[in-house]
Amino acid sequence: MPAPTAGLVLAAGAGLRLGLGTKALLPFQGRPLIEHILTQLRNGGCSFLAVVLGAQADEVMARAELGGCRAVINPDWNTGMGLSFRRGAESALAAEPDAAALLVALVDQPGLSAAVVSRLIRRHQPGRITAAGYRQAGSTAVRRGHPLIFTRDLAAAAAAQAKGDAGAREFLRANASLVDVVDCSDLADGQDVDTAADLPLLGDTSKGQVAATGPDPLD
Repeated sequence: MPAPTAGLVLAAGAGLRLGLGTKALLPFQGRPLIEHILTQLRNGGCSFLAVVLGAQADEVMARAELGGCRAVINPDWNTGMGLSFRRGAESALAAEPDAAALLVALVDQPGLSAAVVSRLIRRHQPGRITAAGYRQAGSTAVRRGHPLIFTRDLAAAAAAQAKGDAGAREFLRANASLVDVVDCSDLADGQDVDTAADLPLLGDTSKGQVAATGPDPLD
């Protein structure tokens, strides 16, 4: 049996490039996108779920059904993803002391499936970092993407070094020999919703998105 894996969703930004407010509330299949992401992590085998909220946090908590997920509020979300990753990882690992690993997902990937989560959890090895990989159109190369699974100590180390809007990027670059990329191209496309051109990923439900409120953050 795979070791217990906690799940963390980063959802604190306000979607500056998209310009439609927090991506957590993007409508997908009739419900806020954050609900879909949490459901995939839960059904894929995560033993515990946490989500980092920031922009429009009160609205997300009022409109989305978080289903027992631990909400971590980052009041400094506009400083970038790094701080959200750090606070979320620290909170999730403290709340789930039996978790041997931490899976980190982004809120803006509507194509994420429970099958992707399950494959990553099953393939993850102690002392390693496991990343979903996706083939790009017209290429046989597999590019590293999200979600990512960190062994508990590596999650803590990556979170401690996270800053600005880079998240775990620098830590992953410095520890590339520890990263195992698992091809998930047969299960998902790995695409995220960053700009208006990406709205078709949400289907017709992208119409009627909540308007952005508050100061412009980093995405």
